Formats: sequence, C-alpha cells, structure tokens
Amino acid sequence: MQSNELKHGLKTRHVTMISIGGVIGAGLFIGSGTIIVSAGPGAIFSYIIAGLMIVLIMRMLGEMAVVNPDSGSFSTYAHQAFGPWAGYTIGWLYWFNWVIIIAIETTLLGTMVNDWYPSIPMWAASLSFPILMTITNIYSVKAYGEFEYWLAFMKVTAIVIFLFLGAAMIFGFVPAFESPGLSNISNEGGFFPNGFLPVLLSVIFITFSLSGSEVAAIAAGESENPEKNIIRAINAVVWRLLLFFVGSVTVLVILIPQGANELLKTPYASVFDMAGLPAAGQVMNFVIFISLLSVLNSGLYTSSRMLYSLSKKGDAPKILSRVNKRGIPIWALMASVFFAYVCTTFKFVSPDKLFAFLANSSGGVTMIMYIFIAFSHLYLRKKTEKENPGTLKVKMWLFPYLTYATIAALFIIFAAQAFIDSMRLQFFLTTLLTVLVIGSYFLFYHKRAAIIPEPREQLKKIQ
Repeated sequence: MQSNELKHGLKTRHVTMISIGGVIGAGLFIGSGTIIVSAGPGAIFSYIIAGLMIVLIMRMLGEMAVVNPDSGSFSTYAHQAFGPWAGYTIGWLYWFNWVIIIAIETTLLGTMVNDWYPSIPMWAASLSFPILMTITNIYSVKAYGEFEYWLAFMKVTAIVIFLFLGAAMIFGFVPAFESPGLSNISNEGGFFPNGFLPVLLSVIFITFSLSGSEVAAIAAGESENPEKNIIRAINAVVWRLLLFFVGSVTVLVILIPQGANELLKTPYASVFDMAGLPAAGQVMNFVIFISLLSVLNSGLYTSSRMLYSLSKKGDAPKILSRVNKRGIPIWALMASVFFAYVCTTFKFVSPDKLFAFLANSSGGVTMIMYIFIAFSHLYLRKKTEKENPGTLKVKMWLFPYLTYATIAALFIIFAAQAFIDSMRLQFFLTTLLTVLVIGSYFLFYHKRAAIIPEPREQLKKIQ
C-alpha cells in the first residue's frame, strides 16, 4: 500500500530562501511609501517594532518546530497545547486566509498583464496563473522549492541592489545625484512630523503585511534535515528581515523629501529614477510581478499542506490526506485551487460586496495565528522542560517574560483594529468568523473526536 506521507525533498537552501522571501512582497515595495506618508521618518521605528514582533513570533515557532517538525506547524502545536478544537480552528482559519490571498494575488497579476498587454482580458490572465503554479506544486515538493527559491532569490537581489545603490547615493558616490545628507529628516517637521501616534498605528498595518515567514516552519517538515533547516531559517529571518525592511525604509526616508507624496506612491522606482537609471519603473514593476507570483506559489503550497494536516488529524475529509507517488497531497492541492478559483470569480462578479466580505473576514487571521503560536509556545515550552528538556535545541529569549510581552502586544494590535476606521469591519468579521469556526468544531467534530481516542491514549492502552 502507498503511504500517505509527504516526502522530504526540500534542501537547506530551499527552506532558508523560502523563509527570507516569504516576507518580501508587494506590501514592502509599494506599502512602505504609504507608511512613510503617514508616519514620516518615524516609519523607521514602525518597521523596527513590527520587525522585532515577527522575529519573536518566529523564534517561538522555531523552538516548537525543532522539537516537532510537522507540515501542520502551528495548527499541530495548538492541537497539542489546548486540544483538537484549537488545531482545528487555527488550521481552517489559516487555510481560508491563504485561499483569499491566492485570489487577491491572482487578480493583481491579471491586472498587471492586462496593463502590459491590453489585448489579454484581465480575467483570462488572472485564471491562468493558478494553473501555472499548480504545475510547479503538483510535480514534486522539490520542484516547488526550486521554483520558489529562484523567485525569492530575485526579490532578495532587488532589495540588495537597492540597499547598495541607496547607500552610494547617501554618501555621494552617484554622480547624477546630489546627496541630501540628513536634511530630509531634519527639515519639514523633524523625525515625527505628525506626532508619535501615526508611528504606533503604522505598526499595526506593517505587522499584518509581514506574514509569510511562518511558511518556513511548514516547509521544514518536508526538508531533508528538519532540525538543521528550521534553525537556519530562523537565523536568516532574524537579521535579514530587519536589514531588508528597516534598511530599505531608512534609505527611502533619507533620500525622498518629506511631503513628496507622488514619489512615495512608487518609492523604490522613484529612488532608481533619482539615481538616473533608465527604465527603473519597468524594472520595479517586474520585481513586483515576481513578488506576486512568489506569494501565489507559496499560497498553493501552504494551503494544501494545512488542508493535508487537518485531514490527517481527522478535522477534514480523509481523501484530502491522500498523496500521489511523488508525495504530493494532490486532493488537498486541488481543493485549495478550486476554492481559490471560486473566490477569484467573486472578485469579478461581486468585488464590492461578496469578495470584500470574504477579504475582510480573513484580514485579521494573521494576528489570531500569532496569538495561537504565542499561547501554544507558552504551554509547550513548560511541558517540554519538564518531560524532555534535551529536545530544546532552539530557545525563546528571556522566557517566559518576552512571550508574555509578545502576547500582550498582539492583543493590543488585534483590538486596535476596532478603533481604526479602515480596519473596523475587518476586526468584527474576522472575530465573527473565528467564533463560527470554533462553533462548527463543537457542532460537527467534537463528538467524533470524543469517540476516536488520541494516539497517545491508544498507546497507553497498548502498553
């Protein structure tokens, strides 16, 4: 009989690059300009605070992943910490969130293709990309890893080139550009031209946009050496996340004058233009296109693995845990593609009502995921220290104090949505969706879970 187990086809370089590339998306290349308009040079502090938050979350997740590398990742850890309802809840919420993200990335890609080639309808272009990415995912996990490696490599290369160019411009090494020094920070209202409140509010928006690093913990479960790979991935995220985000935003703040809102609409392309480089806008559009394609590729991979994990735990139909000869959960992948197509169709049929409702319902899932990770870590760390402390190869810093502080910050950020006009609907719909998912577990799965004993209970009976 064929085993319904995933194959360990990802190499160390795959997992490392997936972890780095997972957080570099269009949100950085475009969204950073919006943050700078709102917070001014203080946006640097916004990115430092949000970046440190993600680093702490990744450290907790990494600690648990080294002890138990699993494709279900934080869903599995929530299950272990608080019972089947917790794993069921965060697993289905996370899967739904990625399906919506796939639909959003698909339509954005279609829009870009339509802009470049008006003869190609946006809907046709949009619907073609999930098919292309499904091919990379369906062949083998190594094919996905290789394809994602090069997509992430191009994004990272673009950031590195930008950082070197920005530094050269700041220190006056670019002949076509006169360095402003620190005048753009000291003039026009100083470091906090709009006060400190926009800096704190920007942290909320940035934290939501930095999701993606957790994909590395899911991918580590299919790597050749899960323990080694997750440690390397965590170390890569810790310093490169801060370097890429904080470093690039610092370059933008120094080089682009305050109040130059037109330049900040496409901040990275604006800096290349200021340096006198030709076709800067087209190059950045290509990088953004690659970023969207990378997120779509990872979305199909991540959603299929989460659905597979839910099925293995009995929280989804059993057919979804079947794998093909190459170790790919084919039915879970196809189910994710199907529902992503349904959501994409809603984007064209009812963008302002039905799709907007779905998008707002999933918008706060990232923060709920982080909260589940932090609470699971708090419980499992104490349990592991008592039962098997030798497995703690990676440890959260200043435990449990930093974990408590992170939990408090996460709750503040999540609750703050209710007081921000643009995020209020997202807060209430995501909260409602979470309540409904928990309710569905106790309505449809709780009784069955009570009948089917946990594996460890079965082991006790055998012993």
